[in-house]
Amino acid sequence: MGVGMKRKLMLISPMLHQGGFERVCITTARLMEPYFDVTIVIFNSADIAYDVEGLHIIDLRMGAKKGKVKKIFNIIKRSLKVRALKKKMRPDIAYSFGPTANMVNAFSKTGREKVWLGLRNYTDVEETLKIRLFTKLADLIICCSKAIERELNVKFGFNDTTTLYNLYDVQAIGREAQAGEPELPWGEYDDNGRKIRCMVSMGRDDDMKGFWHMLKVFSLVHRKAPESRLILMGAGTFAHYRKLSEDLGIADAVYFAGMQRQPYQYLKKGEIYLLTSLNEGFPNALVEGMALGLAPVSVDCLTGPAEILLENGDTSLFKKQMQEGKKPVIYGEYGILVPVMDENRDLDAGHILPEEENMAQIVLDLLGDDKKLKDYQEAACKRAQIFTYENYVSRFLKLADRMED
Repeated sequence: MGVGMKRKLMLISPMLHQGGFERVCITTARLMEPYFDVTIVIFNSADIAYDVEGLHIIDLRMGAKKGKVKKIFNIIKRSLKVRALKKKMRPDIAYSFGPTANMVNAFSKTGREKVWLGLRNYTDVEETLKIRLFTKLADLIICCSKAIERELNVKFGFNDTTTLYNLYDVQAIGREAQAGEPELPWGEYDDNGRKIRCMVSMGRDDDMKGFWHMLKVFSLVHRKAPESRLILMGAGTFAHYRKLSEDLGIADAVYFAGMQRQPYQYLKKGEIYLLTSLNEGFPNALVEGMALGLAPVSVDCLTGPAEILLENGDTSLFKKQMQEGKKPVIYGEYGILVPVMDENRDLDAGHILPEEENMAQIVLDLLGDDKKLKDYQEAACKRAQIFTYENYVSRFLKLADRMED
């Protein structure tokens, strides 16, 4: 490489619609521009939800296909196209985000570039066949949580791994939150003059998010705290959950806000951030809510929440509590954890689980204890500060330098 020449970085993502790894991809591109010549390769440019002005983006115009055979052929065609791009552009690093992009990145390996595969969700690790293939083709697997990295090391014996936490511009989140006021279906006070108190959650309409649990938890909270409200943001129709909220009698207290380009303006309206996911990688929206001072109440799903909310990430207390017949809850340094709940979608409004009752009572306790609520809000905001751009850039550059050794 000539003196003063930048290394070349190719980032590969299926799309750039609103989502966790898409946000990390775009932010990585912007942060690495001073150090690399950056190109983003996407398979489809539909529904781009992020500011991509000034970024070098190549759209393969090869969107998703339905049917197993068509999907396989689509992966092959995408891989051939990306391989041709790699031969032409000669990137030093090709870093992909998500399982579809990882397959294409691995299969298009030319032997010149270092292939980095990003595992963004615990469910990626459960794809045993894919992982075994990836480990043969990857130079580095980048995990978004230490729990995912440990699983790779133990289950597959693959040691070319690292954890690179997701990154957040806390100051920018605050500025965007204050840039405007969202239109909500309720005012500052309810019909009885009580001040409205909001809980918020954000995620696409997907069973993995466990939103039926959240609505049932909220229904129990609303029954005892009728001034409470819930804002749910994310892409999708949420048709099942709209019906469930009606069946639970909370339709007027739940706002399905859809996908928002300015989500922080809605997040700031909350006092508590709720997370009921069955699986995560590293829940971006949880940290974003914490950055705006929302107290987190989360299930201990795989992976992320324990690493975010507890100093040591140790949740063994759950087992001891349940053996002693106590309700399982961990009051962490930065938020409150409860065990993950049943993975089977249950839209029966008359069927409430003890786990849902447990989480609802914890929320009610927070709402009724101003000091505890404020302490957790302040601790959450402080915790969000460690997931900074500066830390991410430093770790990324060290990894890139190590690849050259």
